Amino acid sequence: MEERQFRNAMGKFATGVTIIATEVEGEEVHGMTANAFMSVSLDPKLVVISIGEKAKILHKIKESNMFTVNILAVDQQEVSMIFAGQLKDREVKFGRLDGKPVIPGAVVQIACEVSAVHVEGDHTLFIGKVTDIHLEDSEPLVFYSGRYRPLTEEQPAVTL
Repeated sequence: MEERQFRNAMGKFATGVTIIATEVEGEEVHGMTANAFMSVSLDPKLVVISIGEKAKILHKIKESNMFTVNILAVDQQEVSMIFAGQLKDREVKFGRLDGKPVIPGAVVQIACEVSAVHVEGDHTLFIGKVTDIHLEDSEPLVFYSGRYRPLTEEQPAVTL
């Protein structure tokens, strides 16, 4: 199969949009837009992020041994584009959660310490032990088939 076909197929999985952030002592905060994130365990509370080998943030997370996951709100598409390198010369102010950098206004902010690292293919998987979490009551930004989208309720929700 061709790489484009694989990318297109993976793009059919609707995801939230996150900013992964980290900070090495004495340096500025580093962040990147990502949708490769999931929860792993409730006990202990663990999440995983997947970072490409060419991403600048990869070595920063290894050095700092911590990261945050910021699940963006529907009105934060511009923030996503800034950290994806699509909008230049714009700054984002960071807040703090458990001493770690977070994006203010995100639907969820998750502070993590790296508990394990796994290299798989051209990505590194970081397992993060959740040290703190903050939630807002707002709608998430969604990414599907190469486009940002709002989460809309066109059909009634089904309770499971």
